[in-house]
Amino acid sequence: MENQKQTSFTFEIDNFSEKEGLIRSPKFSSGGCEWIVRVHPKGKIVNDHLSLFLHVANPESLRLGWKRLASYSFFLVNQSGKELFRINEALSELFCAQFPGSGRAKAVPLKKLQEKGFLEKNKLRVKVEVKVVEVVDQGDATGNETFDVKGFQVLYSQVISVTELFLKHPDIAANFRLKNQSVKTTYMNLLLGLIETLKKPQHTFSETVLSNAQDELMELTEAGFKVDWLKTKLDEVSLERKKDNARVQELEELIKNLKLELNKEKSKTDASDAKVLSLEQTVSDLKDVLNKQKHESAAKVLLLDQTVWGLKDEVSVLEYEVSDLGDELNKEKGKSADKVWTLQQTVLNLSAELKKEKGKFDTCDAKVLSLEQTVLSLRDDLKKEKAAACSWEVLDYADLPNDK
Repeated sequence: MENQKQTSFTFEIDNFSEKEGLIRSPKFSSGGCEWIVRVHPKGKIVNDHLSLFLHVANPESLRLGWKRLASYSFFLVNQSGKELFRINEALSELFCAQFPGSGRAKAVPLKKLQEKGFLEKNKLRVKVEVKVVEVVDQGDATGNETFDVKGFQVLYSQVISVTELFLKHPDIAANFRLKNQSVKTTYMNLLLGLIETLKKPQHTFSETVLSNAQDELMELTEAGFKVDWLKTKLDEVSLERKKDNARVQELEELIKNLKLELNKEKSKTDASDAKVLSLEQTVSDLKDVLNKQKHESAAKVLLLDQTVWGLKDEVSVLEYEVSDLGDELNKEKGKSADKVWTLQQTVLNLSAELKKEKGKFDTCDAKVLSLEQTVLSLRDDLKKEKAAACSWEVLDYADLPNDK
């Protein structure tokens, strides 16, 4: 494929100082492909620089074997298009389905953006020049393709990790002098493996793992890698491991003492278990007695219920009898009332007759009184006559001869 014509594209970001997250530019075409620029106002991977990346616009639609070799440059420009700052010289980078973007994490220091002229009316203007140099391969990928990152051939699956590694530590391979590409790839794989190992939780490190990590770190250092930051990390891990070992010994001693205390308590517990068993048996016996009493009480209650129901029946019969007697009494009261009225009438009649008779009695009383008066007079006369007769008898007896 012939070299394509270079394309230039400029876009503005309003209110730039207020932006925080990722900003995507509009799409633009170059070399038969669509591209976008990704801007990180507060940086990506690093946080003190503006980060700029060139990306294929539609990576999800690319075939696995799609590849383009392209050169690009970033610039900051003013309103008239004059270049204020060049981000990088045009370098050729490979873009593919597995790695559809490339750029500069440390494009511009954020402090520099505060200088006069870069942000006119709080607008940032970014210009990108893109030229597709070559279509490397349009066939299907095998999964074993490699990509060149700073002179190291790495698998596509490792491209992002290696790129970020060089962004964070630009001089990591400055002293690496080995030229054999296979040896370089081996050392890069060793470095990536050591980094992944040191990312694991500290409690997963064994003495063997730490020893192997020390050997790998020494081998990388001797090969020319600047990995002081890895040595610091490994020293921290080793120190924490020693602390963990000390804690483990303390815990083991504590566990030993606790086991002794546990055995003592277990002996006490055995005695307590016997007491508990005895108490449980006593409780069981008491429950049996209680259940028996409950059954007996239930039978008594049933009998009482039956008696009560019998009494209720008797009371009901008596209530009916009382009701009947009440009816009869009411009837008798009615009859008695008639008799009383008749007797009262009779009494009234008798009272009237009595008054009449009383008048007659009053007349008789007068007669009786008169007769009584006559009788008294006669009695007085009789007494006088009798006294005279007695005096005569005395005289007669005196004249009689004495029988002696």
